[in-house]
Amino acid sequence: MKNLFVKIAAVGLLMLVPAIAQAAEGYSTANVNMRAGPSTRYPAVAVIPAGSSVEIRGCLSDVNWCDVEFYGGRGWVSGQYVQALYQQRRVYVGPQYYRPLDIPMIRFSVDNYWDRYYRNRDFYRDRDRWSRGPDYYYRDRDNRDRDRNNRDRDRDWRDRDGRGQDRDRDRNRDWRDDNRRDDRRDNDRRVFDCRPGDPSCDP
Repeated sequence: MKNLFVKIAAVGLLMLVPAIAQAAEGYSTANVNMRAGPSTRYPAVAVIPAGSSVEIRGCLSDVNWCDVEFYGGRGWVSGQYVQALYQQRRVYVGPQYYRPLDIPMIRFSVDNYWDRYYRNRDFYRDRDRWSRGPDYYYRDRDNRDRDRNNRDRDRDWRDRDGRGQDRDRDRNRDWRDDNRRDDRRDNDRRVFDCRPGDPSCDP
C-alpha cells in the first residue's frame, strides 16, 4: 500500500514538471497594460507596475507578445516590455530567447482564452465579434456607430421637418384667420360707415 502512494506521488510530480518548465520568470520594464489578447487594441485587464515580477506562460512565434500571469490574473504583454534573466543578465523577451528560457511558443484563440479567464468581464459578451480579431471588432463598431449617427440624423431631420410642417400649417392658419378678420372688419366697416345716400354703400 505504501509503495502505491509513493508511485502515485511520483507520477503526480512528473505531471507537474512540464507545467513548471513551461513558465519563465520575467520582469516588467514599465507600467504596462496587461491585455485580453496580443494587441494594443484588445481590452486592458490590469496594469503591471514597472519592475513587477510576472510568470511568462508562453509567447507567439509570429509577433512578440507573451501570455503572462500577474497576481493570479492572466493576460498578454508585448515582449518589448518584459525582460527575463538569461546568462546572468536581463534580456528583453524575444523569439531568439524562447528556447533558452524554456518559454513555449503558443497560439492565441479568443474563444478558449476568454472562456478560461474572462467570463466575468464586461467585454466577454462581445466575444463573437472579438474572435474575428480586434481590427474586425473596431471596424464593426465604427460601422455600427456610423449607422446609429445616420439614424439619429435622419430622425432629427424628420422631427425638424415635422415641426417645420406644423409651423407652416400654423402660419397658413394664422394668415387665413387674419384675412378672415380683415374681411369681417371690412364688412363691419361697410355696415357702420354707410350713410343714407352714400353711393359707395349701394349694393
